[in-house]
Amino acid sequence: MEFNDEGAKIFEELTEKNVGKILAIYIDGIPISTPVVQEKISGGKAQITGQFTIDEAKNLARNLSAGALPAPITLISQQTVGPILGKISLEQSLKAGIFGFLSILLFMILFYRLPGILASLALGIYVALILSLFKIIPVTLTLAGIGGFILSIGMAVDANILIFSRMREELSSGKSFSVALEEGFRRAWPAIRDGNLTTLIVAAILFGFGTSFVKGFALTLSLGILISMFSAIFITRNFLNIFIGTKLEKINWLWR
Repeated sequence: MEFNDEGAKIFEELTEKNVGKILAIYIDGIPISTPVVQEKISGGKAQITGQFTIDEAKNLARNLSAGALPAPITLISQQTVGPILGKISLEQSLKAGIFGFLSILLFMILFYRLPGILASLALGIYVALILSLFKIIPVTLTLAGIGGFILSIGMAVDANILIFSRMREELSSGKSFSVALEEGFRRAWPAIRDGNLTTLIVAAILFGFGTSFVKGFALTLSLGILISMFSAIFITRNFLNIFIGTKLEKINWLWR
C-alpha cells in the first residue's frame, strides 16, 4: 500500500499510537483484512505479512485496489435528464409559480380590498428578499427547490389572511381602526407562530433525513417561511400603520 504525503503523515501517527493493536481495513462496511500493527510505519508505504496462499494474496490485493479511492463515496441519488426535457420542466415550473403568484395577488385584492393591495406589495418585497437570500447563500433552485419556494409564498399569504380576518372581526364589533389593527395582529400571531413552527420542524426533519432533492425542498421552504413571517408581521403591519389617523381609515368598505 502507498500513500500520498498527507496520507503518509496520518498513517504514521495512526500506527504509532496503535502498536500491537488491530488496524482493520473495510470496504462497504465489510472487513477484508485485520492486520496487527507491529511498529510505527513511516515513509508512505506499508505491507501486510502473514501466512497467505497465492490465491488469498491476489484476492486481498484485488480488494485493496478496488477500494483505492481518494475519499469514501456514497451514491445518494442519480437522475439523468436530457437538456430539452430539463429546460421544459424548468420553464413550466416557473410559469406555474408566476401564474400562482398573480392569482394570489388578484384574490387578495378582490377579497380584502385595500389590505389586499398592501399585502400584495409586502408579498412583492418578500419575493425580492427571498430571491436575494438564495443568491447570497447561494441556493441552487432545482424543481424541488422551486416547489418549496412556491409553497412558502402560500404560507406568507396565509399569515396575511389570518391578520385581515381578525381585523375585520374587530372592526365589525365597533372598535376603532387603530385598536382593530393592534388586536388583529395580537390575535393572529399565535396561529401564525404555531403553524409556521410546525412546518419548520417537518422541514428540519426532511433536511436531516432526506435525499438531495428533498433537502433542496426543505431548505427553500424553511428560508421562505422565516422571511414570510417577517413580511407578514413587520412589513404588512407598517403599511397598515400608515393609514392610522387618515381619512381612508374611516371608509369602511375598504377594510371590511
